[in-house]
Amino acid sequence: MPQRMLRNGRADGLTPLQSIDLNACLSFSDLVRAMGQTAFGGRRVGEALDVLVTMARDADCSVVLTLSGAMTVAKQGRIICEMIDRGMVQAVVATGALIAHGLTESLGRVHYAASGGSDDSELYAGGYNRIYDTLEMEANLNDVADLVARVLDEATEKTDGVWSSARFCRRLGDALIEENRGPGILSSARRANVPVFIPAFTDSEVGLDFATHAMARALAPAGAATPAVGAAPPVVKAGDTPRPYDVFETVPSFNPFIDLQGYARFAANSRRLGILTIGGGVPRNWAQQVGPYCDITADRLDLELPSPRFRYGVRICPEPDHWGGLSGCTYSEGVSWGKFVPPEEGGRYAEVHADATIVLPLLMKAVFEELETGR
Repeated sequence: MPQRMLRNGRADGLTPLQSIDLNACLSFSDLVRAMGQTAFGGRRVGEALDVLVTMARDADCSVVLTLSGAMTVAKQGRIICEMIDRGMVQAVVATGALIAHGLTESLGRVHYAASGGSDDSELYAGGYNRIYDTLEMEANLNDVADLVARVLDEATEKTDGVWSSARFCRRLGDALIEENRGPGILSSARRANVPVFIPAFTDSEVGLDFATHAMARALAPAGAATPAVGAAPPVVKAGDTPRPYDVFETVPSFNPFIDLQGYARFAANSRRLGILTIGGGVPRNWAQQVGPYCDITADRLDLELPSPRFRYGVRICPEPDHWGGLSGCTYSEGVSWGKFVPPEEGGRYAEVHADATIVLPLLMKAVFEELETGR
């Protein structure tokens, strides 16, 4: 066995670690920076701070925020609103459920902590919907459905009579502002002219509300107002023999490709791209696929198109990559698909494997401090 060389790490350019001195940490920024000089998850949080601050200070960078999981039910919505209000986000890609639960909060409704050992059958009977350790009231969601119905009945902001998720979210934001509702992602996004995309629109309460409104319109007598949520269904005329589920023949006027093309234009027109991903799921991959989409479009249509790649990225998600799911796939894996700028070409990424309800408040408080102080 060859004799080992006893090299000097500092001489080899390695970064020395330092123990946290809490007495020297006088701010959230101080604490997270100190964590970045430790190990394991703490170091990853420090790395995320560095990337986020650099990304936010890059005036040529358009930042996409992708959101999945129950972040609004988990009371992280105000943080997201502040990021938008501060101009740190230029596009949002979210699950519809997250937006729906945020709307209940904007409407002044309340989420409750689920007591230990709750019986889910009893919760259902009482009109409670459980999300892990938190409860969403079914009555809250009916209020969201009424808002959706008002928007669809009153909106004039349609193009060719066809909706997309971004168009609908924009109009919902308008309604929240017009009605002077509480703070929320959609009203903040509307004020900042930030598009909100929900790629899996029908996988949500808002999407179901959209569909039931279209069916209610189809069943209502000509000229009648849309029935309120929970109202009795229209009376079937004598002699009519409708088949079960005929109502599902009604298809709302909605085209998801409007979102796809609009997002592609946004990315292609951006000088640089950054992404902050909370969780994973459809929002993460839908947002990231824009580079491959432009590549295959250019190749198959023989066109000259830009190849948008994300130069910055931060992911907060506990999902590991060895399960093989897109929620856990690494930025390195994304490089192989043409989604990200390789690190050797200037790409900067940080991945924090943790519950976002623990990390996001601490991390964003540190980011806000550094942006304010110019540190």
